[in-house]
Amino acid sequence: MDLQRSSFRHRSPRPGDEQLREKLRELAHRRPRFGYRRLGIFLRREGYRINHKRLLRLYRPEGIVLPGKRPKKRFWQRPRPLPPATRPYESWSMDFVQDRLGAGRRSRILTIVGDYTRQWKAAVVGGPIGVVRLLEEIGNSTGLPTVIVLANGPDFTSDAFLRWAERREIDLRFIQPGKPTRNAYVESFNGRFREECRDAHWFTTLDDARPAIEAWRTNYSDVWRHSSLEDRTPSEFAAAHDEAAA
Repeated sequence: MDLQRSSFRHRSPRPGDEQLREKLRELAHRRPRFGYRRLGIFLRREGYRINHKRLLRLYRPEGIVLPGKRPKKRFWQRPRPLPPATRPYESWSMDFVQDRLGAGRRSRILTIVGDYTRQWKAAVVGGPIGVVRLLEEIGNSTGLPTVIVLANGPDFTSDAFLRWAERREIDLRFIQPGKPTRNAYVESFNGRFREECRDAHWFTTLDDARPAIEAWRTNYSDVWRHSSLEDRTPSEFAAAHDEAAA
């Protein structure tokens, strides 16, 4: 094999690692949320001379490696029946629809649907989107609901949004993560919007997307007749309800 006999029979004078391994296991059990780098600090304080590369080689086979990143905390309530809305501004549903422009830039469309009237309250394209600012503008012109059903996106779980909802006394109903059907009204609307508007156009810029989406929103609310609304448009249905209430 063309190998020197002295190399083949060489025995390292360095002591074994069994004592170090035992100490590493002991520290890991005493501090279960410490990784190998933090455990190495304690080992060096006790006089062990070891760098992070050697420590990692000893750490991995011991079966004490921490699991991967813990999932992000989600806001949601246990499933509870949500009775159908019986009047406008009782319950709204909110979600974002993702899209990609011709140049590769991502965009988001905020969809806000009235559960009773089926009206699309806003058509905002781009990001980041000031959800609180937009809802305040809607509230100043038409009013706000008592309940909003929504998913666990970062825009809906921010401190600013949660404080705003508490100040406005709006009950936020977060759906269970991974269960989009629990937000059925807006998911049904999003499917129609993707099929009839977003997928039917090739938007190159945000300025190109805004008028087309706004035109589709106007057509949806003021022209189309919905069988669930007794073959009336959402605007006609809301106006008839307001007239009856007056």
